Amino acid sequence: MQAKLKIVLAMLIYGSIGAFVRKINLSPSEIAFFRAVIGSVFLIGVSCFLGQKPAYEAIKRNLPCLGFSGAALGINWILLFQAYENTSIANATLSYYFAPIFVILLAPLILKEKLTPVRVVCVLAAMAGLFLIVKAGSSSQGITFNHPLGICYGLSAAAFYASVILLNKFVKNLSGLETTLVQLICAVLVLFPYTAFKDNLSPAGMNPHTIVLVLIIGLVHTGFAYFLFFTAIKELKSQTVAVLSYIDPVAAVIIAALFLGEALNFMQIAGGLLILGATFLSETVAVSMNT
Repeated sequence: MQAKLKIVLAMLIYGSIGAFVRKINLSPSEIAFFRAVIGSVFLIGVSCFLGQKPAYEAIKRNLPCLGFSGAALGINWILLFQAYENTSIANATLSYYFAPIFVILLAPLILKEKLTPVRVVCVLAAMAGLFLIVKAGSSSQGITFNHPLGICYGLSAAAFYASVILLNKFVKNLSGLETTLVQLICAVLVLFPYTAFKDNLSPAGMNPHTIVLVLIIGLVHTGFAYFLFFTAIKELKSQTVAVLSYIDPVAAVIIAALFLGEALNFMQIAGGLLILGATFLSETVAVSMNT
């Protein structure tokens, strides 16, 4: 039960990140950079506190894969935060949940997995759901959105996160926490030159309010949430984790409706159900094939 509560809490934290990002007066790349830095420091501190020594040899063997996946993780965050800026939290989150669909499409090429009839149905259902969301649009209090652009950013973020998922399948002899820590450090190394060149890492927008929100994103939404997730999944079946992970998009939609005034219409709800249903079915099939 404790492990399930950890997963639920982690998903609720993940689901609230869009509402916090919206309130931060920094560029998406700056938010992603500071998130990676603070999250890395938090996880290093946790590892030291728990007395966990890094598996240096295993990290060295997996470093090329971890480097590429860390870079993809950082780019994924930038694109997701761009999506939050250009469309509703619900649209951005549901577009982002297209990542498992991209995994299905790429798995036959990269992992040599078969594209089964069930997975084809999942892809078609998710595409139908995305079509409904694009057609529906949405409303929010005092914000003018460019929904097609925002959804494109969300899908691009999903594509990069799908690459992280696929690359992680090649990582051997490392725990999820170790893998994530190295990926965050690699993300920092990739994001720093990009952010410094593009945004100059200017302190102009770093007022006390922004600093507090950035710390929350880094400490709570990254370090603490990742710690909860990776310490809990050891004790749970993969299918249980897959089911509980859907608290994230549901929480994101509810929080956006309550605190940002983003109302959902019928087409959005139908589209969201198609996407989440398709990803859930695809993950359930994947779990059953591996057991």
